[in-house]
Amino acid sequence: MLIEGYDDEPLVAGEPLVARPGFWANHLWGPCCREAGAEPEWFGDDGADVDAMSEVLMDPGRWPVFRLPIEGGYEAVVIYRNLVGDYGVDYLLVHPDRRTTRHIASWCGELEGDTLTWHELVRVVDGPGSVAEGVPDPAARLLLLLPLLAGHPLPDEAPARLRSALIAAGVPRDIAPVTAEHLLEHAAGSVWHDPAWGSPLSGGSGGPGPAESVVPARLGTGRREAVHPSTPFREGPG
Repeated sequence: MLIEGYDDEPLVAGEPLVARPGFWANHLWGPCCREAGAEPEWFGDDGADVDAMSEVLMDPGRWPVFRLPIEGGYEAVVIYRNLVGDYGVDYLLVHPDRRTTRHIASWCGELEGDTLTWHELVRVVDGPGSVAEGVPDPAARLLLLLPLLAGHPLPDEAPARLRSALIAAGVPRDIAPVTAEHLLEHAAGSVWHDPAWGSPLSGGSGGPGPAESVVPARLGTGRREAVHPSTPFREGPG
């Protein structure tokens, strides 16, 4: 697997991991619900599964890569950057020529880089995914990129879509609404209440997203640059 800026790193296909117990608790706990005191049970997991998956995801000798085909032949890519002493998760946009990479953001205890609105996230998630390689399932695609949803108003449709994604990923139906609420509280940067739960929305609701593709409009495909994983791209939230 070749990705510019990671030429000498031990990249391995991570897509099979999304179906394994403990994956979603690991992927979402730190960037999305650490402050809420999340437990493995929020994701339908137990502690042993989470610990075992953590060892797989953070193995310095194998860096899991998750590829999400999107519009125009591009790929959104999530890489577990397992440098000793500099662990993090990198979010990239890879050009169809496979030789140019745009660093979107990194999570290294905090999210640094660009963020996505809900409508931009959904546009990426619902893009072309029926390919031989990569993550085709919309639910897994949404959850993989969910850490990039931060600091933006959320539309009324968000809770139901996120609950459905969590259930599809294996979260029990009776737990999924509470897990979704905590994840959306983090994303909105304020307390989120779904009107369906009997409480008014606190914060605001985003209107329809722009019609243009998220790829050129928000992630700057015209500005192609590779950034070495040890020097994450830094830019304020978009």
